[in-house]
Amino acid sequence: MRFKIHKRNALIFVLVALIALCVVIRIRKNDNVHQEINKDVASPASATSKFQYDTVFNMKKSVYGSNYRQFIHNADKFSADPQLVVVVQVHKRPAYLKLLVDSLEKVLGVHNILLIFSQDYFSEEIASEIERIDFCRVLQIYFPYSTQLYPAEFPGQDPKDCPRDISKDSAIKMNCNNADYPDSYGHYRESAFTQAKHHWWWKLHFVWERVRVLQGYTGYVLFIEEDNYLLPDFYHVFEGMAALKKKECPDCDMLALGNHDDATRFEEFADKVETSGWLSTRHNIGMAMPKEMYYKLMGCNAEFCTYDDYNWDWTLQHLSGSCISKPLKVLAAKSSRVLHTGNCGLHHNQGCQPEVARQGVKGLLDLSQKFLFPSSLIVNSQQPVEHKNHMINGGWGDIRDHVLCKNYANIL
Repeated sequence: MRFKIHKRNALIFVLVALIALCVVIRIRKNDNVHQEINKDVASPASATSKFQYDTVFNMKKSVYGSNYRQFIHNADKFSADPQLVVVVQVHKRPAYLKLLVDSLEKVLGVHNILLIFSQDYFSEEIASEIERIDFCRVLQIYFPYSTQLYPAEFPGQDPKDCPRDISKDSAIKMNCNNADYPDSYGHYRESAFTQAKHHWWWKLHFVWERVRVLQGYTGYVLFIEEDNYLLPDFYHVFEGMAALKKKECPDCDMLALGNHDDATRFEEFADKVETSGWLSTRHNIGMAMPKEMYYKLMGCNAEFCTYDDYNWDWTLQHLSGSCISKPLKVLAAKSSRVLHTGNCGLHHNQGCQPEVARQGVKGLLDLSQKFLFPSSLIVNSQQPVEHKNHMINGGWGDIRDHVLCKNYANIL
């Protein structure tokens, strides 16, 4: 019996060691990139070194160099400490990003914001759109495990990975890379779908732990995406909600300045907020969290990274009331100040139609203009705060995704 126990422990140890070794190899593959960066950072010109797009190697070098240097654009024009940090997750829809930047410029009080663009696709078109911003401080950070940087190997799509719809028995016979790790529905990973959850979790770590200008920052970090649009009173409403949380909802974990409701009742709810449990379908847009909430999520690092759902927001809803024992409570605006303009992308088959989105936004602005900037906010609804079960979406069964995700805190 003693021998069997030791043998089992030895096998477990070997398995864990092999997985850890794979992660170490992935990190060491970038050592030459880091060596090149170290040569550059001592140069005074390195603070504004131009991003190189010509080869994958040069893109990797630029990604790691930029993440190390953390050059703040417009820091000379706006020297006061930020009152709010807004993080934008950017993929590859520059037309929608332009809409977002246009909206930000019209936000009253935007000069109080540090705007962080976290990118997982790198192009001159996207960069030029961000670099034209002159109305607040701007920091660009870059997801170093983008599929663009790993086009034919994990975390991208390795040619030796198993096809999505092959059976597990066929995959084992085929001896493809991830044959032992289909998802809950028997499907194998698709890097186009796994990347968003990876990126979301990485940027959470990076912003709170590695952005040097935020050392000692005690305010909120608010998360949006490239296909969002902010109303002109966005910052005004944020200030009002933050003050209201202190007074009337000290046990609220987060603020939500956006929702997906029909905007036809904007006038009725312009000055109204509500408390409720956090729901993926309502509160995944314009979500603001303090550092205490970040620490709660980090306590669930393993659960977040192994839960078989490729969506970060559905994973977060799963954590609320399970790994995080007390369901998350949110103070939410009833008339959204963050609009969703995207009509293309991961979950849409049709082509992008940014002009259609622009016209839709214009219609809402015309409708809501008279009701922006409420003098005060009122909590007029208190919804149940409870754990909401949902059907798991799958797409996150591969152990390589689990290991990489769990190690972001160590390999930033």
